[in-house]
Amino acid sequence: MAEIDAIIGCLLGTAVGDALGLPFEGLSKRRQHVMYSEINKYHFLWGRGMVSDDTEHTCMVAQSLIVSSGDVQKFSQQLARRLRFWLLGLPAGVGFATLRAILKLWLGFSPDCSGVFSAGNGPAMRSAIIGVCYGDNPQKLRELVRVSTKITHTDPKAEFGALAVAIAAHIASNKIDISPQQYYHIIENLLDSSATEFLELIKQAVESAAQQQTTQTFVTQIGLHNGISGYIYRTVPVVIQTWLRHQQNYQVAILEIIRCGGDSDTAAAILGGIIGARVGKSGIPPYWLDNLQEWPRTIQWMEAVGMRLERVCDSGKSLQALPLPIYGILLRNICFLVVVLIHGFRRLLPPY
Repeated sequence: MAEIDAIIGCLLGTAVGDALGLPFEGLSKRRQHVMYSEINKYHFLWGRGMVSDDTEHTCMVAQSLIVSSGDVQKFSQQLARRLRFWLLGLPAGVGFATLRAILKLWLGFSPDCSGVFSAGNGPAMRSAIIGVCYGDNPQKLRELVRVSTKITHTDPKAEFGALAVAIAAHIASNKIDISPQQYYHIIENLLDSSATEFLELIKQAVESAAQQQTTQTFVTQIGLHNGISGYIYRTVPVVIQTWLRHQQNYQVAILEIIRCGGDSDTAAAILGGIIGARVGKSGIPPYWLDNLQEWPRTIQWMEAVGMRLERVCDSGKSLQALPLPIYGILLRNICFLVVVLIHGFRRLLPPY
C-alpha cells in the first residue's frame, strides 16, 4: 500500500503543482503579486485548474514503464511512440527542444539519435516517477533516466538535473526525512567530475536549506531576480532547496515556489511530484484535487495508472497501458489553447 501511495502521490502531486503554477508561468515575482494577491486556488479557468505538458510527460513515462516493466530498450521505444502521438494532439506550449526532438522521431530518427543539445527542464519534469519506481536499483534508475533524457535533450546537464530529481523522489517515497547534507552526499557519490558545476549548485541549495532560508531568498542569492528560469541548472537547485525544507508540507512548498515567479508551472510540478511521493494523495489539499478540471486525464484515470504501475513494479511483469481517447485529447487541447490565449491577452492589460 505504501508503494501505491507513493506512485499515486507522485502523479497527482505533479498534476496539482502544474495546474496551480500554470496561470503564473512567465510572470515576474513583482507582476505576479500585482495581478494575483492570493494564489491559494486555481486561477486558470474560473477557479478550476488544468495541467500542461509537465503532467502529460509524467503520465507518458508512467505508461511506458507499465508496458516495458523496466526493460530499458522497450521503455525507450514506448516513450518515443507516445511522444510522437502526443504532438499530434496539438499540445500548447511544447518546449522548442522537445518539439525538434519529436519532429526528428517522426522523420525516422531512432530514440537514441532524436535528442537535441539542450539543458531545458523537460527531462527533470518527467523523472520523479522513475525514481519512485526504480530508486532501489541505482543502475536501472540511471539507465532509465538517461534514456528518458536523451530522447529529447542530449546536454549532459539535463541528465544531471533529471537524476537529482529522481533521487529526491525515491528518498521521498521511502517516507523518511533526510538532512540536506545527506542528500548532497548521495548525489555527490552518484555523479563524476563532469558534474562539478551542478554539484556546486546543489551544494549551495543544501546549505541554504540547512540555514532555513526561504525559497525567495535562495532564488535571489543565485541571481534569479526575474524568477525561476527554464534552464535545468536554475530550476532543479531551487526545487531541491524547497523540498529539503518542506519534505512533508505539500501546500506550503508549492505556494512558496510559485511565488518566486518565472517557470512556475514546471518548478511546482517537479516539486509536487517529489513531495507527493512522500505525502501521498491524502497529503495534497482536497480542494485542490477536487477542482482539477481535467479530461480525459482525470484524477481517477491517473490513480488507475498509478495502481497499474504498482502492479508492474511489484510483479516485474508488463501490462497494457491505460487507453486514452484520441478525439478527447484533441478536443481538450483546443479548449486548453483558447484559455491560454485568453490569459495571454489578459497579461497585456493593467495592473502593471
